[in-house]
Amino acid sequence: MPELPEVETTRRGIEPHLVGRHIEKVTVHNPRLRWPIREDLAACLIGRPVEAVGRRAKYLLLELDRGDRVLIHLGMSGSLRLDDPANPPRKHDHVEWLLDSGLALRLHDPRRFGAVLIDHIDSPHRLLATLGPEPFDPAFDGDYLLGRLAGRRAAIKQTIMNAAIVVGVGNIYASEALFLAGIHPQRPAGGLKHEECSRLATAIRQVLETAIAQGGTTLRDFFSPSGEPGYFQQTLNVYDRSHEPCHRCATPIERIVLGQRSTWFCPGCQPENG
Repeated sequence: MPELPEVETTRRGIEPHLVGRHIEKVTVHNPRLRWPIREDLAACLIGRPVEAVGRRAKYLLLELDRGDRVLIHLGMSGSLRLDDPANPPRKHDHVEWLLDSGLALRLHDPRRFGAVLIDHIDSPHRLLATLGPEPFDPAFDGDYLLGRLAGRRAAIKQTIMNAAIVVGVGNIYASEALFLAGIHPQRPAGGLKHEECSRLATAIRQVLETAIAQGGTTLRDFFSPSGEPGYFQQTLNVYDRSHEPCHRCATPIERIVLGQRSTWFCPGCQPENG
């Protein structure tokens, strides 16, 4: 599933080709995504300029004039690519925006869990309304985490994956951030001390920044035939490394299941009792 780093990598890749361009045509090849695409999508967008390409959590935001926005979610398997409109759409290319530059932006989504929605900056879509802060927001720090975790009995790993607490911490990044912070994934969230919350906020930001940077280096060409954004390749400390030695202390990495999600940690670096 594309997570925040992949979505941010995509945003940075398409931004130079969209900002300042007008949408000349919109073609919906299949409206049956996670939520049906509205029938008047083309009428709402044709002739409109793209003033910015933003991101909120895992939603891409094509910001138009008059405060309107197009929300795009890549779902479980989606991707965006820029292509020559003369090339025939691939199977599962469900939506296509033709720009006045002569390029086409195509949404590819084999499993159709993605979304294309209309939003307005003054009345954000309900999907954005309950989201927590971005991990790069200066307000996301140890003080914020300490306050939000107070009284919570759920495991810290599940808690930081809650988008109402902070956005963008998927399964990989939760395991990796907890390793960097030296916190066992099963610790009750409300039991973390202020210093641990500060370490964890820093670790979350560091893991995501590294993943975005590496995603950028693997993202070669949005005009390639596959159009895939080259999901980042990174050296993982614990994720999917069951029984392998920890890079830091050589203790074998262990795997447990939390909230029906596989979770990896180092017993040596992340003691259960803190």
